Amino acid sequence: MAGDDDDIDGEELEQALPDTSLSTKFADPQAAVDARIPDDIRQKYEFFSYKNAVVVLAETRAAEWAELLEALRAFTLTTRVIRSAGGNESEVPKRVNALLRPKGWHETIVRGDLHVKLLWKEQIRTTKGGKAVFEKRDSEQVREGFLDGHKIDYVKNKVAFDLEWNSMDQTFDRDLYAFNAFYQAGAIDAAVLLTRSRELNDVFRALGTTVDKNGDEVAGSRLASKYGASTTWMGKLLYRLNAGRNGGCPVLAIGIRAGCIEDWSPPSVGIATA
Repeated sequence: MAGDDDDIDGEELEQALPDTSLSTKFADPQAAVDARIPDDIRQKYEFFSYKNAVVVLAETRAAEWAELLEALRAFTLTTRVIRSAGGNESEVPKRVNALLRPKGWHETIVRGDLHVKLLWKEQIRTTKGGKAVFEKRDSEQVREGFLDGHKIDYVKNKVAFDLEWNSMDQTFDRDLYAFNAFYQAGAIDAAVLLTRSRELNDVFRALGTTVDKNGDEVAGSRLASKYGASTTWMGKLLYRLNAGRNGGCPVLAIGIRAGCIEDWSPPSVGIATA
């Protein structure tokens, strides 16, 4: 969804946000990431790995990793999809659904009760010689609903995947918290989060206005405003990952680049908007 009326739009994003918004000083070495991702896919996306996520995926979850790479290779956008109204209810998540749901990637909720066992030694008597005699004791406490309601859009075996195309940026906090809840429960080994790259801001500026469901331009509706600075994009995700909001969960952040847009050409060449 778009930001508030006073939100900073994509056209002002470069000046409004410092370079530190895309800092990767706490990310894994880029060489380790590039070595595990085919060149053609890196032309369409940017990748940032945290807590060895790309290694965990490629080395221990090879089947699921291969399916995600296949989906990333097949995923495309059009300029009309980008210009159309709607946030995460738009055509973009529908395209991801079509690629992953048939392969068994399911929306999943984690629930769990916390069982706590307390162990101690209790003195039961004293010998004639004055020596204390102890017996082992224990008790168990159950906290029902300790984990309840955390949801991830796509989970298969022990890999999680989520997409944030154009929601409010606070949605990333919910996603990362859910990833860590699943991870701490042993339900997943790593997570992948797909969002917009900064590179797309140039596309939004060049495309100009939004279009309605019939493909007609909406007068006075700037596309750059629809994709405001407080919506979900890579800069808003990386500073959260650098701050450790994913807890212990390995996370691979992926940014959609202009190479995913099948009918896009840079302005100097010409823009196809159909």
